[in-house]
Amino acid sequence: MTANEADPTEGPACGSGCGPLTPEQIRVMRDHGTERPGSSPLNHEKRAGLYRCAACGTPLFRSETKYDSGSGWPSYYDVLPDAVESRTDVSHGMVRTEIHCASCKGHLGHLFPDGPRPTGLRYCINGLALNFVPDAA
Repeated sequence: MTANEADPTEGPACGSGCGPLTPEQIRVMRDHGTERPGSSPLNHEKRAGLYRCAACGTPLFRSETKYDSGSGWPSYYDVLPDAVESRTDVSHGMVRTEIHCASCKGHLGHLFPDGPRPTGLRYCINGLALNFVPDAA
C-alpha cells in the first residue's frame, strides 16, 4: 500500500462522526456498493459549484473538472488536492483503483486511465457519495 492508498481499517469509519446517511448511501459508502448507472441526478448537473463528500462534507471535485463520460455515473478528470485516497480493488474478477474520501474513508467510486485531457483520468463516482453545492450567484 502506498502513502496515497487508503486503508479502510484505519481512520474514522464513514458515518462515524459524519453527517446522516440514507440506507442507499450507507450501502455505497460503507459497504462499497454501486448505484445503478444513470440513476444520479448529478449526471445532469451543469451549474458551477463544488462537489463534497456526502458523509463528511470534504470538498472533492470542482464543476470545471466534470464531464459526460457516457458511463452512467458522474465523472471528473481531476480531484481537489489531497481530497481522495486510493487502494487496489480486485472484486468482480477485475483489478481497479477504488477511490475513498481522504477524511472519512467513505467509498466514492473508481479511477480509470481513460479520461480526457489534461489528466487522462476518469474519476467515476457514485452520485450518492456526493453533495453538490452551487457557487453563489
